[in-house]
Amino acid sequence: MITIAVDAMGGDHAPRPEVEGSVLAARELGVRVLLVGQPAAVRAELAKHAPAHLPIEVIPASEVITMDDHPVQAFRKKKDSSVHVAARLVREAKADGIVSAGNTGAVMTVAKFLLGTLESVDRVALAAPFPNAKGGVSVLLDVGANVDSRPEHLVQFAIMGEVYYRATFGHRRPRVGLLSVGAEEIKGNELTREVYTRLKKSTVHFVGNVEGGDLFSGDVDVIVCDGFVGNIALKICEGLAVSIFGLLRKSLKSSLVSQLGAVLSQGAFKGLKKTIDYTEYGGAPLLGVRGVCVIGHGRSNANAVKNAIRVAAGLARARSNEKIEQELSGAGDLS
Repeated sequence: MITIAVDAMGGDHAPRPEVEGSVLAARELGVRVLLVGQPAAVRAELAKHAPAHLPIEVIPASEVITMDDHPVQAFRKKKDSSVHVAARLVREAKADGIVSAGNTGAVMTVAKFLLGTLESVDRVALAAPFPNAKGGVSVLLDVGANVDSRPEHLVQFAIMGEVYYRATFGHRRPRVGLLSVGAEEIKGNELTREVYTRLKKSTVHFVGNVEGGDLFSGDVDVIVCDGFVGNIALKICEGLAVSIFGLLRKSLKSSLVSQLGAVLSQGAFKGLKKTIDYTEYGGAPLLGVRGVCVIGHGRSNANAVKNAIRVAAGLARARSNEKIEQELSGAGDLS
């Protein structure tokens, strides 16, 4: 049975959604969950769900890393935090992966230093899945693990993203695109032009440059960029989604909308909201670390936690790290 360590103290409303999501995962997904956190708080929440028959265990951790903590300082000073303890469980092979909705920078720092990186990986990458216009899912990486990257790093991101996509979404040969300022090969800055040349020679199914407007088209499955650009793109998309829903909600309440039209619009609104609901995707995997690490939104609810556990378990079952090592070894010199 796959075992996932869940940082029960990480999210904005911890430990309630972490515990509830873990109960759902243990009940529906056939995984074993180690809930890591302050025992009294975790057990009090766990008691509400009567999960005596489920494979769930509480692992004590005395400290909590908050959203206000500096990642490096928290890593050094809070050695018994729930994130530290969960990562050590993976390092000691007592768990196959870690899920956390905590401080993203702190989770990445703990994972990189306690778990280490795969032998063939120079830089880890954070991969963000999102729905596209064709009813499928596209993945953007890196979305913030690195703000400065060299060409060989982006080629590694492409390979890792392709392996992740195959393992999670079942596509045998995902289409990989490079985020740039134009579709033509000559477009872009020095970094993207060099990456374009290398990706053409790589083992991935590279389909060329894509522009910002193509992120949601569904014409590509994996979109590669450096973490500086990726994080800005991700935050713009998140902010735009919030604004659009605000405008739609305001429009539905307008006196200009007929009663019948309002009812029909409400149905469409709910359908759209479900389609782009981030909780269905669980979180963003940190690719390239030993073990599996999935980082969720701080505001993750129980459904998001359950799906983050699903993603982590799926990557562990698919032996994604072994496949990343194989693909990178077969890629030869990327410099």
